[in-house]
Amino acid sequence: MNKNVKFSLLFSLMLVFFGTLGKAQSHLKKGELVDGIAVVVGDEIILESDIEDQANFAKQQGAHVADKCEFVESIINNKLLIYEAKRDTLIENRSAVIKENANQKYAQILGQFPDEKAMLATYKFRTSYEMKNAIEKIDSDNYYGQMKYGRITDKADVTPNEVTDFFNTFQYQLPEVKDEVSLSQIVMYPKLTNAHKDEIIARLNKIKQDILNGESFESQARIYSDDPGSAAKGGLYTNISKGKMVKPFEAAALNLQEGEMSDPVESDFGYHLIQLVKKSGKQYDARHILLKAEPNAEEINTAKKELDSIRTLIVDGKMSFKDAAFRFSDDKQTKFNAGIVTAEDGSDKIEKLNLPPTISYQIAGHNKGDITEVFQDTAPQDRKTVTIIKVDDIIPGHKLDIFTDYNRIKQMALNKKKNEMVEKWVKEKLPNVFISINDRYKDCSFKTDWRKTVAK
Repeated sequence: MNKNVKFSLLFSLMLVFFGTLGKAQSHLKKGELVDGIAVVVGDEIILESDIEDQANFAKQQGAHVADKCEFVESIINNKLLIYEAKRDTLIENRSAVIKENANQKYAQILGQFPDEKAMLATYKFRTSYEMKNAIEKIDSDNYYGQMKYGRITDKADVTPNEVTDFFNTFQYQLPEVKDEVSLSQIVMYPKLTNAHKDEIIARLNKIKQDILNGESFESQARIYSDDPGSAAKGGLYTNISKGKMVKPFEAAALNLQEGEMSDPVESDFGYHLIQLVKKSGKQYDARHILLKAEPNAEEINTAKKELDSIRTLIVDGKMSFKDAAFRFSDDKQTKFNAGIVTAEDGSDKIEKLNLPPTISYQIAGHNKGDITEVFQDTAPQDRKTVTIIKVDDIIPGHKLDIFTDYNRIKQMALNKKKNEMVEKWVKEKLPNVFISINDRYKDCSFKTDWRKTVAK
């Protein structure tokens, strides 16, 4: 079961943040403001274009952005978190890693287009430098903002009495829960036959021999590699920290001498040909050529028959779904948890509207306790799977109630307390942080009186 939201969709939404930067001047009318500094928080600058782009991004995600002053204040609060996070010695400086990840994300996006020019035109950027900077900026802000928020609210907790008080106070304002389901799954990756594995390894050995005979590793990676994150860069990953790559890849790479190539290496992603470029301390640069281990139709059918026999054992009462998931499922996220599928918030209740289309189709018409027939699906990294789903529960839409939705209400009460802790922290920090707000916002009635606090 594919619980991931596709990277390309998420990233497309993120880039809406910055999509207007490249076209600002071409759409400029006489007398209009090109851009300008809206707010300064310490040494963090918020541009007018940042506010507009973030508002557009929020709207793209379905958020309601009616009050610009309120929206600007939320950005100021976040910038203060970011500013203080960068000064906090207990928060790791990950600038180099964030920059490298931005380059990798850029390469992954590029892999979806015929060339760089087409990609930049689609995302409304003039240069690759602009687009990489945009990716790096949003990743950096997310990292530092989340880390500082976590540091401030680390000890936050709520008692049962506080949860009850929260519910009694806000019960008529709490949202209605939409139709939900609780699901368990068993996912199996079709296994390649030895003959198929030998074929992939032979292809990699042929590529290796061509490189030894004079072809460059970089050119061969661009032609043959199935890794969208590095193929466009000739297979190159730089500043790789130990522990970042899957174990077989890292073990092979670190056992090489600089410039040396490995034999074919198997991992969950497929088969790699690896070249160590540079090793320095705890980081290294490496190139690789990946050939994915894609199962063929015969291998998929074999896996379907195997999983169908397991399903029969469960239906006949000869094995529990929990035991079958533990023994046979290849999905590491659910096999040790009785196969239970969790939502992004960790709950085992998932809104039907948020289910992937394949899953919605497969469970349609099923009742509580039913198990689907075996079906083919796609897991993260586009790996083909065969899957069965058990419908553990069906929860009709309803108003939140403390007896049936206690954990959700507890989380809401906890989030409220955390936000109050951050608000208190902001007010304590303000007198010691330089803040300048452009006069364009002088009529805004902010919850925090930023100007007065700074004046003091």
